[in-house]
Amino acid sequence: MSVSTVAFAGSRLDRADHVRADPDALGQLMNGSARLLRLNELDPVIGPEGTLEWGPLADAAPDSELVFLGLNGGRGHFAEVPPALKGSVMPANPGMWAAMQALEASELATYGGARALVGWHARHRFCAVCGSPTHLAKGGWQRNCMSENCRAEHFPRTDPVTIMLVEHEGSILLGRQPRFPPHSYSALAGFVEPGETLEEAVARETLEEAGVTVRDVSYVVSQPWPFPSSLMIGCHAYADDPAITVDEVELEDARWFTRDEIADAVTAIETGQAGKAFQAPPRFAVANHLMRWWVASR
Repeated sequence: MSVSTVAFAGSRLDRADHVRADPDALGQLMNGSARLLRLNELDPVIGPEGTLEWGPLADAAPDSELVFLGLNGGRGHFAEVPPALKGSVMPANPGMWAAMQALEASELATYGGARALVGWHARHRFCAVCGSPTHLAKGGWQRNCMSENCRAEHFPRTDPVTIMLVEHEGSILLGRQPRFPPHSYSALAGFVEPGETLEEAVARETLEEAGVTVRDVSYVVSQPWPFPSSLMIGCHAYADDPAITVDEVELEDARWFTRDEIADAVTAIETGQAGKAFQAPPRFAVANHLMRWWVASR
C-alpha cells in the first residue's frame, strides 16, 4: 500500500537535519522569506482556499520558541510555541475531523508533523530527570535541561500503536468504543508496551479486548497520528477460535463482519453514509485503509 495514500504522510517539506544541527545555517533561514505556520493553539488555521495559512516569521510573538519544520523552495518553514500554550493529549475534535477531510494530503502531513512537535514542546518545558526548566535546541527537534548538574537531552517521542484486522474463516473482528458515533466499528488497537514486539502487542491487545487468541501476525501499513504523537502500525492476524469475550472497560461491543459487509461499509463511507451492517471509519483513518486492503486482497 502506497504511503502517499495514508493521511498525515507525504509532506513536501525537507526535514533538513543538516540545518537543524547548524545554528548559523538555521539563523540564515530566519529571514524575510521564512514562513510561519498559523495555528489556533494546536489546531490549523485554514484559509478561504482550503489551504494552510502561513505568515512572515515576524508575526511570531517575541517570547515564543520557534520550531524549524523544514525547507521548501529554499525557504525555511517554522511554527511557534507560545509560552502560554498548553499541550493536549485529547483525541481529534469535530473541527479537526473536518480539517482532515478539507486539507490536501501533503498539507495535512505538514500540519500533522507541526502539531505533534509543537504539542511536545508545550508539554516538556521541564526536565523529566531533575525538574529544571528546559530550552529548545537543534531547531526544535530537541530540548536540553538548563541545570548545570543535569544537562539531560530530550527528544520528541512517538508512541507506537498496533491496530489490527483479525481474520477468521473469511470474516474480520471489529469493535466499538462508547465514544464512537452510533453503529460505528473499527479495528482493535492498543499501545505497544515496553519490552514487547509488535507481534506480541497485537496478540496481547486482541486477547485483552476481545478474548481472541491470534497467530501469524503480519505488517500491512503505518500512519503518523498527531493526537498527540503516535505511529499507528497496521497489522493483520488470524484467529482459530471465533469466540469473543468483550472487555467492557475497553469496548462496548466486538463482533465478526463478513467480506461483503466490510466492502459495503467502506464503499458507503465514501459519501458519509453507514453500511448495512455498520459504519466504517473515514477514509483518512488507517483502519479504513486496512479494511480496503483486506477486501481487495480477498
